Amino acid sequence: MSRLYDVWFADCYQSLLNTPLAHWLQTLPAQIEQWQRNDLHGEFYKWCKLLQKIPQTHPSIIELSDSVRVGKAEDITEYQQKQITGLLKQFMPWRKGPFFIHDIHIDTEWRSDWKWDRVSPHISSLKDRFVLDVGCGSGYHMWRMLGSGAKGVYGIDPTQLFLIQFHAIQQFIKNEHIHFLPLGIEQMQPLNAFDTVFSMGVLYHRRDPINFLSQLKQQLRKGGELVLETLVVEGDEKTVMMAGERYAQMRNVWFLPSIDALKVWLSRLGFVNIKAVDVNTTSLDEQRSTEWMTNNSLKDFLDPDDLSKTIEGAPAPKRAVLVATRN
Repeated sequence: MSRLYDVWFADCYQSLLNTPLAHWLQTLPAQIEQWQRNDLHGEFYKWCKLLQKIPQTHPSIIELSDSVRVGKAEDITEYQQKQITGLLKQFMPWRKGPFFIHDIHIDTEWRSDWKWDRVSPHISSLKDRFVLDVGCGSGYHMWRMLGSGAKGVYGIDPTQLFLIQFHAIQQFIKNEHIHFLPLGIEQMQPLNAFDTVFSMGVLYHRRDPINFLSQLKQQLRKGGELVLETLVVEGDEKTVMMAGERYAQMRNVWFLPSIDALKVWLSRLGFVNIKAVDVNTTSLDEQRSTEWMTNNSLKDFLDPDDLSKTIEGAPAPKRAVLVATRN
């Protein structure tokens, strides 16, 4: 009898056949087999069983272009709505969203729709493109990529709760053109095949940001587009801040470059047409605690007497979006 996740990955392998990504099949199945043998989270099987308890519904609408909205309340019974809510809350904390499932509002920590609204006007059309989302989280932006007309959307993220959250939403949408793989970028062979690669909120978590950018480039075809969103600081092309032991209470933050320094990095790696298309200081409305993410959030990480600084005294989070083309 197939395990639930065997079906997920078999569907992904099938989707790669007869596409520019077919050579990914040289390494991907073995990597997933290795992951299944060695790396399953202690709660993973419990999460899978909970997923299978989600009732099958018949959504009257599936909206992915302006939001991620599936079905209406009247499509299901009041009991089913309570059942679905209870099951989805078993997969907390929900960090990236929001999602609307039969009018159940999964009010996530991040208003990721705001970020998408800032990014999407500045990128090439995703229509009929093969897209990779590196560090995709729960997959919110992947659904929006699909809603923008992408032919195939693939997300990679090693966090297994995010994999479960993605499939909780997929239980209702059931789309064959979107897939989540529990891998890190360092496990990816150089595919040189994606039309667009997104990396949003990952660069500053990498000890070697130049190598990371090079790994992103190796996934793009020539002429493909990189969409990079990351924390930045003010300064010139030589300005790079190395975070201390913590930055906004996060331990795994390393380098925060200025926009100009980031442009130099990308240029040195062979990217062209490099543009900073958005700069935004993260607000307390965009990142906050909710009923679906009850842990501390941004307001707990900033200096209460000076919101322009983190609790450690560093500049408060400012995020930039850069778009570049692989030469």
